[in-house]
Amino acid sequence: MSNTFHKRNLPHLYFDEGRYFITYRLANSIPLDKLSELAKINTNLDFKSYHRLFQKYDLLLDSCDMGINYLNRTELAEICKQSLDFPDKKEYTLICYCIMPNHVHLVFELLPGNKGISEIMKLMKGYSAVKCNSIIGKEGKFWQVESYDRWIRDDKELYFTINYVLLNPVKAGLVDNWENWKYSYCRKEYLTF
Repeated sequence: MSNTFHKRNLPHLYFDEGRYFITYRLANSIPLDKLSELAKINTNLDFKSYHRLFQKYDLLLDSCDMGINYLNRTELAEICKQSLDFPDKKEYTLICYCIMPNHVHLVFELLPGNKGISEIMKLMKGYSAVKCNSIIGKEGKFWQVESYDRWIRDDKELYFTINYVLLNPVKAGLVDNWENWKYSYCRKEYLTF
């Protein structure tokens, strides 16, 4: 198994196989003043402090009353869904996803001979950005350039990650049951609840 490491603002460790959890969001989906507040927090944090910082960031993403929420529009969410479905069985096996009003959570397992996560994400985000921008009459960035990604190390972590993804619209107060969120999906063999 080979790996690639690179860093922008976040570190990224990509293997050519394995399961991944990816979160990406719309450009300008979190107001700059809120991001600036988070950026002031020391980055040399212990695990518990880093986890609390991530929770604050997560709450900002789930607050659908600020920033841009283009994915509330059915036609845009459908384009996003198509971009997630297209690589399924070609580049990865799609495990689950949730398309929220301003961000997307995605879990997949890479297939042998895949193009690599950077290229897969570039194609998915590029396709959906062009299509969505044409519908809303916008030019420029549709997605935030950088995504959050995590290599899933074992089945226990996969279980908790799937639960996190599927329960995101419930936690955000958008529905009472994850199955009622139109843009959630989980492959049948991975359903745990």
